Amino acid sequence: MRILVVAAALYDATGRVLIAQRPPGKHMAGRWEFPGGKVGAGEAERDALGRELAEELGIEVHAAEPLMRLTHTYSDREVELSLWIVERYRGEPAALDGQALKWVAPAQLACEDLLEADRPFVAALAARHAPA
Repeated sequence: MRILVVAAALYDATGRVLIAQRPPGKHMAGRWEFPGGKVGAGEAERDALGRELAEELGIEVHAAEPLMRLTHTYSDREVELSLWIVERYRGEPAALDGQALKWVAPAQLACEDLLEADRPFVAALAARHAPA
């Protein structure tokens, strides 16, 4: 069974990216990931992204663009991940789901204990911010 998930690369004013720690009781609790969640049946990815970020972080997404898509197989499930760059949002991200949040410079993301499915996004985001 494949689960479709949207994830957000959300930036602060200094260019750091927000990551969230999976709360206790969730699959792979304690590991870090890009915020987001499952896309509902019949729901557009952009709509799911806005809904998930409102539920988890209390922010309102105003502009977002898809960056990349991948499929990752864990021992117990397969996820199809769609990473979006959130270009504009309103509000200050807050941990509404009981998760820890951390702002990280794109070049430092590789040092974090991110889920395996999110690791390819790290290289894509670092390349996006590398000096020309």
